[in-house]
Amino acid sequence: MTLYLLFLMLPIYWLVNMSLKTNMEITSGLTLWPREITFDNYVKIFTDPSWYSGYINSLTYVVINTVLSIAFALPAAYAFSRYQFLGDKHLFFWLLTNRMAPPAVFALPFFNLYSAIGLFDTPWAVALAHCLFNVPLAVWILEGFMSGVPREIDETAAIDGYSFPRFFVKIFMPLIASGVGVAAFFCFMFSWVELLLARTLTSVTAKPIAATMTRTVSASGMDWGLLAAAGVLTILPGALVIWFVRNYIAKGFALGRV
Repeated sequence: MTLYLLFLMLPIYWLVNMSLKTNMEITSGLTLWPREITFDNYVKIFTDPSWYSGYINSLTYVVINTVLSIAFALPAAYAFSRYQFLGDKHLFFWLLTNRMAPPAVFALPFFNLYSAIGLFDTPWAVALAHCLFNVPLAVWILEGFMSGVPREIDETAAIDGYSFPRFFVKIFMPLIASGVGVAAFFCFMFSWVELLLARTLTSVTAKPIAATMTRTVSASGMDWGLLAAAGVLTILPGALVIWFVRNYIAKGFALGRV
């Protein structure tokens, strides 16, 4: 385990190490730590609108997508969990096939559609496109959690006079809180790291940080320090999300369909 952790942390350490160096020191030779620590790379990211707007754009469409995916998946997963209807298993499998398709298949149709209706280069364009992949995944995860909740709870709540919305929010949601946390985590991570659709459906106004990072390549060479600093700041949101939902993820692997 120690060797594995060292192997895992080495690229992260090297990224942080490079972000605290100047380009001259990075290209001059191999050093295990900076000779002179500099924060100029981070200062440029936080002061240059073309850089920090990339993080704002990425977080905006990721949050929108996560909220929409969970909101759409909850009633669908409840229907698959509690009711039997004609073609339910075929429909459930069809949802998963959407998740199996590569994003490149949908890049051109989405580009043409959003250009026609005026959604191109907006956070909503990327958020809605990612729903095509995240909603099936969230439905699949949540259905496993909901199926583990006894149906008698629904019937008892109805006998006690609970309306369905009140029952769902007050009683049912706390019982599947772990599943919601796990589904939200996977939706967030897919939308945060996905690049092809995010680059295809944006150009200037809503450009994500992953696309902005390609600006470091120019005729004068690669700005290694700035690129490393951007990489460090890109890792942080995912690490924070994992930290806050770590208990839910553990329960999800133990109880749910993960």
